[in-house]
Amino acid sequence: MRVAQYLLDAIQGELEKIERRRLAQAAARLTERYKAGNFSHPAIASDAERAAYLAVRFPATYAANRRVFSEIALRAPHAEIRTLLDLGAGPGTALFAASEIFPKLETATLLEADERWVAIGKTLAEKSGPAAVPQPQWLRQDLRSGFSCAEHDLVVVSYALGELAPAALEGVIRKAWSCAREFLAIIEPGTPRGFATVNAARSALIAAGAEILAPCPHKRPCPMAAAADWCHFAQRLERTTEHRQLKGGALGYEDEKFSYVIAARQSVAEQRARIVRHPGKHSGHIQLELCTSKGRIESKMVTRSDKQAFRAARKAEWGDVWEE
Repeated sequence: MRVAQYLLDAIQGELEKIERRRLAQAAARLTERYKAGNFSHPAIASDAERAAYLAVRFPATYAANRRVFSEIALRAPHAEIRTLLDLGAGPGTALFAASEIFPKLETATLLEADERWVAIGKTLAEKSGPAAVPQPQWLRQDLRSGFSCAEHDLVVVSYALGELAPAALEGVIRKAWSCAREFLAIIEPGTPRGFATVNAARSALIAAGAEILAPCPHKRPCPMAAAADWCHFAQRLERTTEHRQLKGGALGYEDEKFSYVIAARQSVAEQRARIVRHPGKHSGHIQLELCTSKGRIESKMVTRSDKQAFRAARKAEWGDVWEE
């Protein structure tokens, strides 16, 4: 996956406003924060840190959002997403990802407390052209102090719940769900802490009567949490030269690990299982680790003798639905 070129160009324009040494230092601080998994409070408070985020975190968050939205398009192909609400929007990352997945998207409302992020988000949206991204309505609201919202087809809380105090979490989830006409997508870093936040949200949504569209094939307690494990997935994205240099990486790509849950208002077609680890692909067999509709983690060996299933398993990737 690669970030859209108009966004890369717009981001480059923001990076050029910051002296290179300051940008590199801010990028290093930001990378260390994400490696440490410390999201208990916002750490982006200067223009250099915002530019560094655009360079080293925006592409990864965009890729995770796009992957999650693709699940809605796959699992609910007849759903028409025309309105989007993003809670804790930052520079509007979710909007740019959603505009590529939902061609009928008409309006977007973005709630963000930081006025500089709002200004940057508006600049990025202007670079998209009127046909690519609907001009959003930005509202200066902080999730920590309460917020108001109207109903939207899709509500997104992306990489934002982890910055809230645990006591505020359930209230934000409950309010977000009340604003979701069709779907609520919650996305967090693919760390034990990020997964714990997503799993808590999942439990609260099920208690509120939500259906689970993805990734779970059931509404029972999470078997990975019960095993002191964490459910997460990965999306590979292409790095630009600037991205690679600021992160000090040699590879031309990186894998963004994320946890997520998508809640739905309506019943969804049952899925048999979800692949929750990289498939072990061998010459004569393929080993799959599955979260099943029974609410259990099960291992499945697919042998070459079962030609149809083996063909499907060869194409299968971590995070895919498994129906065989």
